[in-house]
Parts: sequence; structure tokens; C-alpha cells
Amino acid sequence: MPLKPHLPLILILLIFSGAVYGRFISESSGGLISDGVSSEIGRDTNILRLDRNFVGAEEESCEQSYGFLPCTKTALGNVFLILVYGYLMFLAATYLSSGSELLLEILGPGLIGGLFLPVLGALPDAMLILVSGISGSTAAAQSQVSVGMGLLAGSTVMLITVIWGTCCIVGKCDIQDSVAVDLKDTKGFSLTGSGVSTDIWTSHAATIMAVSVTPFLVVQLPQLLHSTSGRHLSVLIALIISLTLLVSYCLYQVFQPWIQRRRLAYVKHKHVISGVLKHLRMRALGRLCTDQGEPNIEVLEKLFKAIDENEDGYLSRSELKALVVGIRLEEINLNENDAVEKLMKDFDTSHDQRVELSEFIAGVSKWLNEARGSNAPPLEAGAGTMKYLGDLHEQTRREHHFLGDQSDESVEAVENPRSTAIKAVLFLLLGTVIAAVFADPLVDAVNNFSSATSIPSFFISFIALPLATNSSEAVSAIIFASRKKLRSASLTFSELYGAVTMNNLLCLSVFLALVYVRGLTWDFSSEVLIILIVCVVMGVFASVRSTFPLWTSLLAFALYPFSLVLVYVLDYKFGWS
Repeated sequence: MPLKPHLPLILILLIFSGAVYGRFISESSGGLISDGVSSEIGRDTNILRLDRNFVGAEEESCEQSYGFLPCTKTALGNVFLILVYGYLMFLAATYLSSGSELLLEILGPGLIGGLFLPVLGALPDAMLILVSGISGSTAAAQSQVSVGMGLLAGSTVMLITVIWGTCCIVGKCDIQDSVAVDLKDTKGFSLTGSGVSTDIWTSHAATIMAVSVTPFLVVQLPQLLHSTSGRHLSVLIALIISLTLLVSYCLYQVFQPWIQRRRLAYVKHKHVISGVLKHLRMRALGRLCTDQGEPNIEVLEKLFKAIDENEDGYLSRSELKALVVGIRLEEINLNENDAVEKLMKDFDTSHDQRVELSEFIAGVSKWLNEARGSNAPPLEAGAGTMKYLGDLHEQTRREHHFLGDQSDESVEAVENPRSTAIKAVLFLLLGTVIAAVFADPLVDAVNNFSSATSIPSFFISFIALPLATNSSEAVSAIIFASRKKLRSASLTFSELYGAVTMNNLLCLSVFLALVYVRGLTWDFSSEVLIILIVCVVMGVFASVRSTFPLWTSLLAFALYPFSLVLVYVLDYKFGWS
């Protein structure tokens, strides 16, 4: 992403606007010329001062961030500052995202994709949460941390309600046989006939997101038990749990590509087994199984002789390849040579690069027993066997489909790794510096706006700040979901769940550490409740299904206003906080 040409202009504007901070006209009457109407001596003569109550200013002056950045106590002025600082935080998030993607192109997944990308994605939010309570007196910090909690809750809720529902709409495809068909969108906005499908790894990410709310439950235990003692200890315990889960999640992300490859290899192997059994059953001169459900040795011997074209008593690689030519393996991106290797691995127990009759019978018998399974009905003779094997073959194909195999996707090489790496580092440094510098002024602007309008700072930060820190992530997710494929939808929703998980772990860890070190009071029951409700509802919902009709987006959208209303009712009607 190229550097924004107007970024230096904004910085210059902020610097020079600090010089135009403003002044009050002196109270002294010295040097004033009489207007010829009043000659009273000692009268207050600040006739040149505007009525400050009229313009909305307050008596006390505001404190400039770093001694030069502009500040104001008026509502309109703080709206302007929130927009400017919010835009700068948006730039910081964009630069961090761009630098992370460039590093991913060079170094690939694993350590970069599993550790650095999630951490860098949550960095702007973590910065804002940290500066919301790290400075000032304890009383001031206690007042300001509501901005951090508002950002934490707002980011989480916005990502898996508004952004989730929008991605579901823009990525919708026709649903056939409970699966969204790639690139086919003919049913319009049908609430049940149109939607998105994701792979199994996305369901796992949703489950992890639901589990990541555990520290919230722990820190909330004293309030649930109506206990005033042990609150500080519960914050420490929740912090330890949160850090432990954070490290575990990062390790899972690092090793996830390896886990995916192993799982895909296993499913491909199962698909080869089911395809060969189905093919053998079609070619069988009798029945693969006896009336008792056991492998039919006589039929297997006839099949062996039929496959053994040169009649030398062994099955060679070429003869096994002829066997699998009729099996549809291209649908799982597995060619005949790979299938032959899997057959040899299962059949050739003597490792002499050929399959004897006894090895063939033992291998097919093992496959039939595996296909039958311990809880499945016996593989009875006749048409039932054929139907069962056909269903098994289709089941393994669908399982492979929902694993999201990307082995057929071409990966373009990076043309100039050195310059790309330098560009990535510059983006990361620039994004980090902007986030670190302007997080504190943004928090101050939110607090000043809250004071000027009497609107609780939680609601301002809940609605406004996530738009700044998560905008680039949201736009990227929506654009990617619009490709209308299972893979793009899976990646989009996985990134949303991953971002929420990092909010619940990394950002919460920063918040808990702040509360524990500064000795602040944990008094966020209603805020915790909405995070729990949204994360558990959406997490459990997305973990038990992989296809989401369009009506599920309405459920996601409804959770956003529900969260705001619930906090307002609990805090200002029932007095929770």
C-alpha cells in the first residue's frame, strides 16, 4: 500500500493548530479607552470577551497532549479531534496490516501467520486500552479505563455482528444440498436458499473464540458471588489464564498449517479407500461380503486374478494404476500416481514393491472392516453393500471439500524479496509509531467529548473507536468475502473469529494487567455480559454448522443494538455499575 500523500499535511495541521491554542482577553482595565458612556472605575471591563457559556466552552483549560497537540473542551471541537485522531489510528491499522501481509508473502504461514499477524492486528486496540489508564492518578485512571473497556467490547461485538452479517450478505451463493455452491448466485436474497459455507477449520476457529471468553468469567466470579473480597486476586488469576490461553492460541496458529496438511492427507487416503472398494464392488463377480458380513475370500481371489493382467501371481504398480484409473480422484486433487502409492503402502506389507494374493486379501479385508466401523451396520451382501460404499465415498468427498484443500492454488513467487522485506518493516514501524503516538490524544478527546456532552465515554468508545481501529480489517474481509467461494468465505470468517479471539486474550490481558498494577476496581459487569453473550452465541452457532443461510445475518445484525440496549438498561436502570 503506498504511503498516503496527505498524511504529512495532517501532521503539520496538528502541530500548527497547537500554536493557535487560543487566549483570554485580560481582565485588567489598563490601556482600555473609555467608550464615553460609563466612567465607573474598577468595573470589570472584559467587554471584548465572548460569552463562553454561549460558545460552549468551560472555565478550566484543557491539557495539550505532549505539550503541543491541540485540545478543546467543546463538543464540536472534540468531534473534530476524534475524527482526525481516529483517522490516524485507521492509518496505523492499515500500515500494520499491509506490512504483515508483505511479510506473509515472503516468509509464508507458520510463525508469521500464526504469531505476528494476529498480534499486530490487535496492536492498535491494545495501545488504546493501555493509554486509557496508564497515566494520571488512580481516580483519573479509573474514570478513563471505561474508554478501554468500551473499545474492547465494541471491537468484539462489531466484528462478529455487523461485519459478520455484511460478509454473509456480500458472499452469498445458492445453497444446494446444504452447501453453498461457489460462484452461483441466482436466488437473490432468499433467506433460506442463499448463504455461505465455510470449511471445518473455520468451525474450529469459532470454537476457540467461544472458549477465549473464559478469563471474563473468572474475573467476574466475585461479582457473581456478591463477594467484595478477592476481587484483586480474581483479576490476577484471570490475567494468568488469559496469558496462558494467548500463548496456546499462538502455538496452535503456528502449527495449524502442519495440522491441516496431516488432516488432508488422512482424508485423501480415506477417499482412495472408499473409491477402490466401490470400484471393486462394481467389478466383483460375486459379493464382497458373506451373509455374515465377513470379507468373501473367493470373490477377492477372482478380483485379484482379474487385476493381475500378466498372470504372474503379483500385482505391479502398473496393474494397480490400471485399477484406479476408473476412480474419480481428480475431484480431490489427487492423481493416479499418488493413489498407487497409497495402495502400495497399505497392501505391500513385505515391501518388495509388489502385492501378493495374501496381501491383497488382507488389505481389502482391513479396508472393509474400517469402512464398516465399530458402530456401523454390517456390510451385508447385495445392493446394500453398494449403497453403503457409495455413501461412504460421497461422505469422504464432502469431508475433503469442507477441509478446504488449497493444493491446486498456484503461489506466486515474490519478485524482489529484499525490497519487499524493507517495505514491510517500514510499514510495520510506521504503523506502530502512529498507533503509539496518537492513542493517548484520541482517548483524551473521547473523555473530553464525554464531559462536554454528558454522554458516557463507554458508549462513545463502543461505537466510534472500533470504526477507526478495525476499519481496514473490516473492508478487507468484506472485499474478500465478495469472491463468493468457500475458500474466500472460510478465510474471511476465520480472520473475524481470530481477531475477536485476540481481543479476548491479548487486549484483555493488557486491560487486566492495567487494572491489577494500578490497583483499579473491576466494575464492568454489564460490559462483560454482552461480550459473553455475543461470543458464546456466535461461537457455538458457528462451531456446530458450516453453512449459514441469509437469515443468520439478521441474527448477527440484531445482536449489535441488543448489546447497546442491554448495557444501558443494566447500568442506568438497574445500577450494575
